[in-house]
Amino acid sequence: MAALTRADLMSLEQYAMERAAFRTKMIAHKANRQVRLGEHASLYFEDRLTIQYQIQEMLRAEKIFEVAGIQAELDAYNPLIPDGSNWKATFMLEFPNPEERKFQLAQLIGIERATWLQVSDFEKVHPIANEDLPRETEEKTAAVHFLRFELTKAMIEALKQGASLMMGISHPNYTVQLTVAEPVRRSLVGDLA
Repeated sequence: MAALTRADLMSLEQYAMERAAFRTKMIAHKANRQVRLGEHASLYFEDRLTIQYQIQEMLRAEKIFEVAGIQAELDAYNPLIPDGSNWKATFMLEFPNPEERKFQLAQLIGIERATWLQVSDFEKVHPIANEDLPRETEEKTAAVHFLRFELTKAMIEALKQGASLMMGISHPNYTVQLTVAEPVRRSLVGDLA
């Protein structure tokens, strides 16, 4: 997927007029790009369209219209677009109660590295996590992580031929595995070169 440029973005005025329709389109698109891993963890897989939406929303919220500011947002978000041999995802730990969240984040240090995916009978793929900055301390992990799953050519070819896709977490305090639903699998395969 090609990186986004200023030419791909709407002006603030144009986005204001098209925002409702774009948001509706985005909700439908994202429905097939989310994998719920148990009760408290989710992977939200990014692509060019989800990142365009994020940038448009940031420009709107921050009222950014100058070239340098727009370019700064492009530079910050473009690395989250998959490049044909990988999937990039926002990994979220979701505990609505603040006290429970604080406790659980202390129990789940390293969970982002314990997350995995598996194409058919190939070896599990663990992500490269948080390339932008560290998101854990000795006391706790963060509720949000950015993951990159690198796939081999053989895995990509197998997926294109219909191979199954499993995802899970193998952490001492949080274990789950599941087969990815077919609509989500198809959407993710569309990201691969």
